[in-house]
Parts: sequence; structure tokens; C-alpha cells
Amino acid sequence: MYESTRGNLYGQTAAQAITLGMVPGGGLFVPSTFPNLNWKDLQGLTYRDVAKRVMMPYLADFAEESLSEIVNVYSDGRFDREDPAPLVSLGRFGVLELWHGPTAAFKDMALQVLPDLMKVSLEQFDREEDVLILVATSGDTGKAALEGFKNRKGMHIVVFYPDGGVSPVQERQMTTTEGSNTHVVAVVGGNFDQCQTAVKHIFASDSLKAKLQGRNLIFSSANSINWGRLLPQIVYYYWAYLQAVSQGKITSEGKMNVVVPTGNFGNLQAAYYAKVMGLPINRIICASNTNNVLADFFATGVYQSQRAFFQTISPSMDILVSSNFERFLYEMSGRNAEKIQSWYDASNQGTFTVDPTTLKACQDTVYAGWANEEETLETIARSYKAYQYVFDPHTAVAMKVYEDYLSATNDQTFTVIASTASPFKFSSNVIRALDGEQEASCKDEWEALERLNLFTGWRIPLGLQGLDSKIEKKAALCVPEGIAELIEKMFID
Repeated sequence: MYESTRGNLYGQTAAQAITLGMVPGGGLFVPSTFPNLNWKDLQGLTYRDVAKRVMMPYLADFAEESLSEIVNVYSDGRFDREDPAPLVSLGRFGVLELWHGPTAAFKDMALQVLPDLMKVSLEQFDREEDVLILVATSGDTGKAALEGFKNRKGMHIVVFYPDGGVSPVQERQMTTTEGSNTHVVAVVGGNFDQCQTAVKHIFASDSLKAKLQGRNLIFSSANSINWGRLLPQIVYYYWAYLQAVSQGKITSEGKMNVVVPTGNFGNLQAAYYAKVMGLPINRIICASNTNNVLADFFATGVYQSQRAFFQTISPSMDILVSSNFERFLYEMSGRNAEKIQSWYDASNQGTFTVDPTTLKACQDTVYAGWANEEETLETIARSYKAYQYVFDPHTAVAMKVYEDYLSATNDQTFTVIASTASPFKFSSNVIRALDGEQEASCKDEWEALERLNLFTGWRIPLGLQGLDSKIEKKAALCVPEGIAELIEKMFID
């Protein structure tokens, strides 16, 4: 069963939690209890079967046959290799490549599964309405969600992204999305946080929900606020550990560290849940870019989202309001819903200070650091020379923070770095780092794709090939304050 982080809803089934997306009165769904799962019981299984074993205890109201069909996405050819999440060993650490899906980003690992989880949930929940899925994206979630939900019967999806706040490749991926049920909106003069906040306000609007009901529509979300999006992400940490053992990097009783480049904290929260389930994870390392609100929190206990916002070369991490952090604080505070309510009270305006006991629990669980733009570019270049491996700017942030962690702790535990996107999604900045060129000479993103291919010998992901010649759908435009009005015009008026 599932409950709200704010103590305002309990006893919900998996189907209810996934269908609703987020708690109607505010808060996020979390499991009431966590299963124990010994990694040794998963040895020798395929990724598909590991996914089924990890997810099944959380989906008590799903038929086993349904879940068996759902996890077939990992073996039916939509990922570009038989192993959808290979661990590439680079010595004392490994890189978990999570970008072999159709949109070349880690979001595919969950968003190829979520549509079917939602379909079965609607059937279990006995809902006959169509679903209107609202998604705020800082870059990668948008295309992955559009790809997962396109042409799904009874489902409509609208993706909001900050105009000018995503890479040219990310934007073109979204605007060339096929599907009669897909809609893309560029939010002018806004950032991801404003997009996400507007979507949350829509979810909380009783009047808007009532109007949608009149059109036989209900809201849901494909962001990681939805438990059905977060659950599949737990799987690949088990998969990483299994690979590390099979590669001889970890003994049968050993632990691993995990480094996660993060903005909205969902990927890192999934690693924490894997640890709670019994996976031998030692330290979880949180890597931020110049928008280092999380690194500051772990140092001080103060969460301060009312601060300068920076557009960076790692745009998927350009986030100051990390939604899934609420789930983490719920666990670190001993599941104290009253504290969560007080910290996330709207009157706080995005700023709060946790108590010393909660802060210590956070610091004992997670090490946090950050990297600036210059350090990120230097890390891409240095790592390529050292390992002949190409990091995208997000994974490079993780690599730099891992190096800082090593210097600070000398912890020799085998470490897995979660690689969240193909470097080809950010070719201009990657080739700038590798070839030592000035930014002005790398402005043509499509030329940079080809140059990166020639420079490294790495293959351009299939989903990015010919992207510049595909027919675009014109994105609708609106300001952050106009998102709710736009939804009414699109689906109610």
C-alpha cells in the first residue's frame, strides 16, 4: 500500500498511486513498507526478469502475467542492445550506461514502462476516462515521455519545456515527435522550476479537475513525482551490482558506491530505495552542477530554492526545486509527515531548515558535491585522455564529484557512476571540450554530431540520426502564468 509524505492520504493501492500521479492534496506517494530482496536471488537472470522481480512486490494489485508483458520492453528491440544498461568498467569505477533506449537518455528506462503501468492501473482502478498526462521537462524527460505515450489509446500528453533552456538536440527531439495525442509547449521566460510548479498547481486545482471530468478526462503525470515512473529506476541499481559481481569488481559480500548526477532527485531516490531493500550500497554520492541547491543543503541543512538560477551545459540538472527530495526527507525524518508539512508549507516560499537529527541522517546517507562549467568541460577532456571514454556534460559532473569524493575520503569502494545521457545529445559542448575549441566554433549542433562521431569513433544513436531533417511540429508558446489557461483552451473550451 501507499501513503502520502504529508500524512493526508493512506492506504492507496499501486494502481491508485500510479493513476493519480501525485497526492491530490499535496505530497508524494511512497510505499508504506519496503520489501527485502537479496541480489543473490537474481543472479543469472536477464534485465527483463530482474525488472519483474524488483517491481513485483510493489505492485500487489497487478496480475503477474500483466507485469510479465510490461517488462518485455527491455527485450523486444526498442533498446539498441540486448543489455539495456551495460556497466562499462574503467578500473576502480564503472559507468552504468542508461542511455541505450530510443531517446538516448536514462529516462527511457522508466518511461518505456510507465505507459503500460498506467494502462493496467486504470483497469485495476476501474477508471474509464481518458488520461491527460502533464509533463514538465528540463530536457530529457519530455522526449522520453512523448515517445512512451505516443499514439496510446485513451491517453493524451502535453510536455512543457523552458524556451531556450534545453539543448538544440533535446528541443528537436521533442518538436519532431510523432503521434496524434502528443503536444509540446515552449514556456517563454520561464525555467523548469516554473514549469513544474505550474503543473503541480494544476494538479491541485479542484475547479480545473471538475472541468476535465466534464470532458471525461483525468490528470496524471509522467514526471518522477509519479511512483510508476520512479519504481523502474530501482531496477538498474540491482543490475549494476549484479554486473559488478560478475565482472569481479565486487566480492560476493562487498559493497558498491553510487554516483548520481541529479536535479529532481528521482534517480538518486531510486538508489536509496534499492539500499533500503537490501542492496549492498555503501555511499550514495549526489552530484550537482552550478545550480547547487542540494550540495548546499547537505552542507548546512538549509534548503534555499529562492536563489540565482543558471542555464548550464548540463541543462537536465538545471533545477532548484527537487521534487523527489520530499520523499528523501520523509525517510530521513523517520517518516514524520508533520515535519514534511511544515517544511513544504507554501508560506516558506521554497526555503526551510531541517532539524539536526534529520540533517545527520541525510549526511550519513549521502555525500554531496558540485562542479562548475569549467570543471565539467575539463573533466570531459581529461577523462577521454585517461580512459578513451566520452562523458556527456551531466555524467562529467558526476565524474568530477566522484574525484572530489576520492580526494576527501580515499574510499576505495568500487563505484558506479550513473551515466544519464549519450554525449551526442550535447555534441557541441562535448566536442568543444575534446577538441579544445572556442564555444563560438561549435554552435552548429548537427555538424557537431558528425564531428563527435569522427573524433571518437562512437556511433551516433539511432534516435538522433537525421534529426535535423525531420518534420517539426510547431511548439505552442505560453508564459508560465498561462499554462493552466492553455490547458483549458486545448482540452476544455
